[in-house]
Amino acid sequence: MTSAPRAAAAPQYWLMKSEPDECSIDDLAAAPKATVPWFGVRNYQARNFMRDGMHIGDGVLFYHSSCAEPGIAGLARVASRAYPDPTQFDPASPYFDAKSKADAPRWLLVDVTLERKTPLLSLRAMRERPELATMGVLQKGSRLSITPVTPAEWAAVLRLLDHAGR
Repeated sequence: MTSAPRAAAAPQYWLMKSEPDECSIDDLAAAPKATVPWFGVRNYQARNFMRDGMHIGDGVLFYHSSCAEPGIAGLARVASRAYPDPTQFDPASPYFDAKSKADAPRWLLVDVTLERKTPLLSLRAMRERPELATMGVLQKGSRLSITPVTPAEWAAVLRLLDHAGR
């Protein structure tokens, strides 16, 4: 259920969407140890990215979604291996899943820790950059809450964020 250790390879990168009303970059910064569990993922492909692809130390583009101005609001790191999301077992939670059982959980989460808050790199600005054209979040019909980011896309986003901060 948890991801296997990865050989001393380069870190991988991810874009992880969060609605600011649920958990914003400011909420992450204010959390104990600036770390939050990434709960509520209810898509098998996104779950599988956490389970099979994410490793401690991987880079995260913290993306605000379903808000007035969606975009990348900060940088974070994966801080844990995947483990069962407790909200799936809580009948009072909007993420409750009656089909999920404690001995066979369907949904997982990882902990994410803040690296730094950044100036917002808006979805509109991202769409204007040819070097980001292949990013999953920019693909027509893309609704996944977690998507892989290539090293080239990661580097391009960092350059844009560094430029925006000047």
